[in-house]
Amino acid sequence: MEHHETLSPPQRAALLRSMNGGRAALGRRSLLRAAGLGAVATAGLTACGIPAAGRKGDTAASTDHSAQEKVVNFSNWDQYIDVSDDGKHRPSLEQFTKATGIKVDYTEDINDNVEFFGKIKPQLSAGQDTGRDLMVLTDWLAGRMIRLGWVQQLDAAHLPHAFANLEQRFRSPDWDPGRAYSYPWAGIPTCIAYNKKVTKGRKVTSVSQLLDDPALKGKAAMLSEMRDTVGMTLLDMGKKPETVTDDDYDAALSRIQGAVDKGQIRKFTGGEYTDGLSKGDIAACIAWAGDLVQLRLDDPNIEYAFPAAGYMTSTDNLLIPAKARHKTNAERLIDWYYQPRIAAELAAYTTYVSPVMGVREELAKIDQSLADNPLIIPNAQMNATSHAFRSLSEDEDTRYEAKFSKLIGA
Repeated sequence: MEHHETLSPPQRAALLRSMNGGRAALGRRSLLRAAGLGAVATAGLTACGIPAAGRKGDTAASTDHSAQEKVVNFSNWDQYIDVSDDGKHRPSLEQFTKATGIKVDYTEDINDNVEFFGKIKPQLSAGQDTGRDLMVLTDWLAGRMIRLGWVQQLDAAHLPHAFANLEQRFRSPDWDPGRAYSYPWAGIPTCIAYNKKVTKGRKVTSVSQLLDDPALKGKAAMLSEMRDTVGMTLLDMGKKPETVTDDDYDAALSRIQGAVDKGQIRKFTGGEYTDGLSKGDIAACIAWAGDLVQLRLDDPNIEYAFPAAGYMTSTDNLLIPAKARHKTNAERLIDWYYQPRIAAELAAYTTYVSPVMGVREELAKIDQSLADNPLIIPNAQMNATSHAFRSLSEDEDTRYEAKFSKLIGA
């Protein structure tokens, strides 16, 4: 099974910290988050013997040892949680342990959705404990795990803060209606970024400019994540990613292919677009909003825009795998991060969108500029123009990713 190694968002945070002489930078997830590169993710899952999705099983309830064992094993992405300035402490986790007596065995062992799924698949498919009680997965894979019956349904009685404070727009994704199996860790907006020094002060505010503007020829970039690049293109064409059809999808690919053929698009990138923007090799591109907070601090020439046609959003999500030993402890940890004060500590570090109501006021106590930053706290207008790519069937996923992979040369 082939995997593509990419620099994770939080790894980029660590890199930028080192480049900035150790100055505390805000972590973020700039990973090519969804399906590896092109069809590799979907094909890879099938090649590894994953049962066909869409047949959610009734996973037998596991024995919960939470009362006897005051521990929770938490797998997350690298640097995707608040860390003290000296790098030795994770304040929000330590506060949880102090408040509950539950020790958190925290492991940064998720570098790629597909790779991680391959790691835990043997135990899950055999109905065994993975050794993890809680994990963070991007929405497309979270939906697959739910369909396969490989995660546990959450007990609302253990999630009073989460139930009360989850923002309405995150409450019912089509892959987990009503959030029966998952809660968001962070929202991931996609926007347009540009270097105004390279564009000579001209604003870049639409995908049409990326695809057609002669002034950007050879210096425009798009993401190698299908749902973001195709989704943003669909919106620019007046189509909704929530209801995308085969014809819509093919039309969007044709639109992008035309730009590739005439040399408009310089490259399709993962998180490395940040370096190209800063150096001026890339004049404008599709970007992940969380990256831009730090980029704009480092380089005032970096600007961003959320197109009037709308923009794409996705989520990273907390899930409890089947047969986890400490389900209640894991639910208590999920609920912990839905307290606005704790959620603000997390958002201040990751600089991605918090799904928790009331976080703005708490962020203001930490740093008013963070509370006022629409990249972290989207305003009402932004919320009204955000869109999510609909869940794809197994067949659609395979076909769509194969076509996109061919387009980007993966």
